[in-house]
Amino acid sequence: MKFKAFFTDDGISLLDKRNRHITQAQPLFWFLPAMDKVGRVCQIFLTPTHAMLLHNLLGATAAGPDGGGPQCVAQFAKDLLFREYNLSSRNGNQIAFSVEVALLHRALRSVLAVHAQPPAAGDAPGAPAIQVRLVNKLPAGSRSAMPFLTFETKGARAAVVQDVPISRPLSRSDVERLQTALDDAKDLPQTLVQVPDLPQLQSLVDRLKNVGDLLTVAVTQYGDLHLQVSTSLDTVGSEFRKLRVIGDRANAPVGDQNVTASTRMDMAVERGEALSVQVNMKHIVKSLHCHLAKPDCTFYGIAPGGACLTVVFQYFIPGTRLADKSISFYCRLPVLDPGSS
Repeated sequence: MKFKAFFTDDGISLLDKRNRHITQAQPLFWFLPAMDKVGRVCQIFLTPTHAMLLHNLLGATAAGPDGGGPQCVAQFAKDLLFREYNLSSRNGNQIAFSVEVALLHRALRSVLAVHAQPPAAGDAPGAPAIQVRLVNKLPAGSRSAMPFLTFETKGARAAVVQDVPISRPLSRSDVERLQTALDDAKDLPQTLVQVPDLPQLQSLVDRLKNVGDLLTVAVTQYGDLHLQVSTSLDTVGSEFRKLRVIGDRANAPVGDQNVTASTRMDMAVERGEALSVQVNMKHIVKSLHCHLAKPDCTFYGIAPGGACLTVVFQYFIPGTRLADKSISFYCRLPVLDPGSS
């Protein structure tokens, strides 16, 4: 089982927002704080074509009173990040392992700080590439070797080697389970609506979480998004109307203009032109922290039968409004109610 690669110049820019000269492209360095807000530990999944950061893919999407927690997938085409990408294993040249996000983030900051050092007078321009590889090392005081993800580079005044402890690589059966879960998570809802900017939505949810622990989310084929919290004393919510729709859509009935937002949502569900689910407020708050990854736009949708709430973050090719297919980022939130349709 071997992995060794060098970051490309673009890959370095993706790692460090300070080096990014095209503001529309979002750096990978921003994904780590977002992933850390979702969960302390993530899995890195390396395949012959992609590198991925995964959270809770092997967990349930609906289990117990709090559900199984959000699932999160950040996927990058390997050519976007690496050159000389050498990967081999007995698991179909796939390797997966767990790592603490904070430790990974800290190591990358250290490596990038050294890499960014300006060359001294008389030195050749251009910094050495950043190398990343899997190694087994014998930690001090230990009798057995442990696996690490190691980053190496040199700057003008220093060299750095950062060893990030990782779990034992997943077995063949666990890698197969992970790939199956990843394939299942790729199924998009039949209707997606583009939500307002995430900081605005996060501000709304921050107010709603003071009212109750459960949030009702409804998505209509007309482009409406409903967020509502109900208690024995009160019902508080907000409605976003005429949003951009991807997938199945319908024309809003004229009579809906003269009824309340709550009634409008119930009528859409009864007509089969909307889905409604309940989610844990803590889970929706975690998913909203993904705005730290600076997506260009965000879509909400509900899986058929109300299986889960899906949040899709989209990125554009720099300088265009075309979707960048080399980056994929989405979350799936477990539901606390079977949903209605």
